[in-house]
Amino acid sequence: MMKSKGSPFKFVVIITLVVIALIVALVVINNQNSESKKGKTFDKQPSIEGQPTLGDPKAPVTVVEFGDFKCPSCKMWGENIFPQLVSDYVETGKVKFSFINVLFHGEESKLASLAAESVYKQNPDIYWEFHKALFNKQPSENHDISWVTIDKILELASGVSGIDTDKLKADIESNSEINGVNKDTEMVTEFGVQFTPTIMVNGTMIEDPFDYDSIKKAIENALEEN
Repeated sequence: MMKSKGSPFKFVVIITLVVIALIVALVVINNQNSESKKGKTFDKQPSIEGQPTLGDPKAPVTVVEFGDFKCPSCKMWGENIFPQLVSDYVETGKVKFSFINVLFHGEESKLASLAAESVYKQNPDIYWEFHKALFNKQPSENHDISWVTIDKILELASGVSGIDTDKLKADIESNSEINGVNKDTEMVTEFGVQFTPTIMVNGTMIEDPFDYDSIKKAIENALEEN
């Protein structure tokens, strides 16, 4: 006997194929969403006006780090990638480098950022020494412990020549530099920063911040466009 055109078997096969197609589509969409910001080029680059910036202000290429003083990966990036970037491009006048605060670790990130903003306002020339001291203070292990406190910050600041620790303490306690921190948070949202460190070369977000070859390639491409 011949099967009818409305065979249940045929119906099951069609439904199965539809379900598989939907699953594949969802996987693709999820992957696209999770990767959408990585390696993306924006119509504009993050504004570094009023931000701590290292290098020649007239350098043709801008590299921005979205970083968090509580982030272990940011400390690692600063130790392993940043010095090479400075040697190859900042000191040669090709790149200016700027740091934008990210508060992914809550109140301690905010406290460290407020302190850094205050030091920058006091004296931009000593900002980077304090910046490095903050990251050096980050524990090598057990990163979840609380270590960013006003006392620890003042202790660090006392070891950096040129910082008025009394003013720094007053600034932190009064949240006097909160506008600078909030400005950074707005840029984190604007550029869809989802992980730290996030590195941008002009308007291009680097997919893997620890892939120095990718950073170099983006810089060289930007130099060619200038």
